[in-house]
Amino acid sequence: MRDGVRTAEPAARVTRRFCPGRAGEEATPEGRAASELLIANRRFYDALWRDARLVEPERFNTWPLARSLAAPARRRLEVAPGLRPRLPIEGTQFLDISAPALMRLRQRGANAVLGLVTSIPFPDGAFELVCALDIVEHVANEDEALGELSRVAAPGAALLLSVPLHPSRWNAFDEFVGHQRRYEPERLIEMLAEYGFSVERSAAYGMQPRSSHLLDLGMWFLVNRRDKAMWWYNHVLMPLGMRFQKKLVLRSGVLVCDEIDEILLVCRKADSTHAMT
Repeated sequence: MRDGVRTAEPAARVTRRFCPGRAGEEATPEGRAASELLIANRRFYDALWRDARLVEPERFNTWPLARSLAAPARRRLEVAPGLRPRLPIEGTQFLDISAPALMRLRQRGANAVLGLVTSIPFPDGAFELVCALDIVEHVANEDEALGELSRVAAPGAALLLSVPLHPSRWNAFDEFVGHQRRYEPERLIEMLAEYGFSVERSAAYGMQPRSSHLLDLGMWFLVNRRDKAMWWYNHVLMPLGMRFQKKLVLRSGVLVCDEIDEILLVCRKADSTHAMT
């Protein structure tokens, strides 16, 4: 128990994972155990957020969408925002595993508690809007994560979700930031439907540089020259990324994903869903 919130680690199980150099192969024996993956993710993001600045939601290209979804939703939850929240800070409940991120969010006046996407410490149907960007691909048990997101979403609630696509594009960056998988678009839509969600709109998403050399350089500096890397990240790279981020272009349904590395989905939970085991 920390900060008054129960934090149960997800149960370990073999998961579908794609590794560099073996794109498209199912490497189930090598899938990291849930506890190992949780520790790796917490270590990475605690270190990242400890030296990072909070970026206000209004500065992201997701803000017009987030604002429109939040307006009619009095009960809102954002899971794993780190220091990059996308929903309005005022009136939103935030949940994260990173203590440094929680501290900064609370200093900003946010209602933020410690917890996991696989064990969300709120009642069934508690929220009219749930936001989970760049999180489901990090957990060992995606079914537990999607099940919990569905459980706390009220009937008719909106779900704002983003994930990386195409297992064949697995790379060193996925490994470095603690991803467990990438998704085939068709399977992703099927999984969401299993948990009562239909896709209303979608858009290409993400700020990951396309250059593999730039990614390799950034990862090297984070490992070997951390202080310098964080200075450049906070003072140069993040401001430039914010300044030149492209406008979010939403399409009805699921857009053609062949050339898209990451997708943002606006989903709607059905009025009633089948009981899930």
